[in-house]
Amino acid sequence: MASVNDKVVLALIGAGGRGTQNILSFKKCCPGVEVKYVCEVDQERGGRVIDELGKQQKTKPLRADDMRHVFEDKDVDAVVICTPEHWHALATIWACQAGKDVYVEKNISLNIPEGRKMIEAAEKYKRVVQCGFQNRSAPYTISARDYIQSGKLGKIALVKAYCMLPGNKPWILKENEPVPAGLDWDQWLGPAPRVPYNVSRHKGYNEWWAYSCGLPLADCCHVIDLARMVMGDPENPESTFCAGGRVLYNDTRDIPDNQTITYDFGDFPMTVEASIYGEYLSKASPEVRYGNLFPNWPLNSDRMEIYGTEGMMYLGRHGAGWQVLGKDSQILAQEFGYFPDEVHQQNFIECIKTRKTPNANIEQSHKSATLVHLANLSYRVGKKQLFYDSTEERVTNSEEANIISKGIYSKGYEIPEKI
Repeated sequence: MASVNDKVVLALIGAGGRGTQNILSFKKCCPGVEVKYVCEVDQERGGRVIDELGKQQKTKPLRADDMRHVFEDKDVDAVVICTPEHWHALATIWACQAGKDVYVEKNISLNIPEGRKMIEAAEKYKRVVQCGFQNRSAPYTISARDYIQSGKLGKIALVKAYCMLPGNKPWILKENEPVPAGLDWDQWLGPAPRVPYNVSRHKGYNEWWAYSCGLPLADCCHVIDLARMVMGDPENPESTFCAGGRVLYNDTRDIPDNQTITYDFGDFPMTVEASIYGEYLSKASPEVRYGNLFPNWPLNSDRMEIYGTEGMMYLGRHGAGWQVLGKDSQILAQEFGYFPDEVHQQNFIECIKTRKTPNANIEQSHKSATLVHLANLSYRVGKKQLFYDSTEERVTNSEEANIISKGIYSKGYEIPEKI
């Protein structure tokens, strides 16, 4: 365990775009961080970040192709897990068992039972687990929560969350082909069922339930988590209903490109619009995320609208800020935001040293991930309203949903029953 004055030795697990971005940011914004390993099963990836880190620290990181070799190294204090989602839970559990602290990207799990096992691992091995819901570290989201909790917005009647992404394009399932040189396909599949190599799976894993919660919800989990946070982290909803399907292209993809979700939290309903269509929609620009501007709220892809009896709050993720509007669109309160990646990473490193609970702790992150899983389960069992027992963490009116939620695991990569 690193002491307050020690350097913190990290290893990156998964060197794709987000993994590369994360580890370079850790190195830049967290004094004392050293990266010892870049672990990647695809030899086409990782070279650039290894070279760049080599320029920034005394020694170039070592390349590893099996994360278990990284976990065996006692020099490593913590790992940054940026694999596809189907690896998140098992990698986190293995890391905790090896005595490593963990930063794991969103969505943190592929199903509900995985999240519970991640919590058990963190608790049993006394590990710091920070999840990639970085909005929880942003000062402006904390002030938005405080404003709502103060009662200034009045009684909250409705929460509406949006992750309406632009884009989408025609999709054709490619033919199976030999595994490309330099790729360990068995390690890439990991916990997922064994199938022949297919580039549509490898490069388009977000289109498959076996590897992902699916776009758009794999991205929408950010606004779902932020909505829970500012509403005081309520327990899971009493029921969930998800409608939708494929809007732009009637193809064979597992994943819908349009999902409309209703959660019943008892005291208030929350609706979510998650989609991939509409080029007129856009996320907040860099000028908004890093400056003193607000988005064009009605066409902002990933906003929230929180309706109280005394006003309505627009709230944006990833630095977009918040504004409260009253009668005749009068601005009652507002605060600009700033993109929170660095402060979230700094919080993780601080918690490694102090052993405090991180801002996006595994317990609350599991509850937010559960909302994603419940929506997908509702869709997958025929767009059925599902009732949920939060204590038992199971659906009470669909055994089919509970069976799907258990997942299917390949031998040697099962989520351990006993942590």
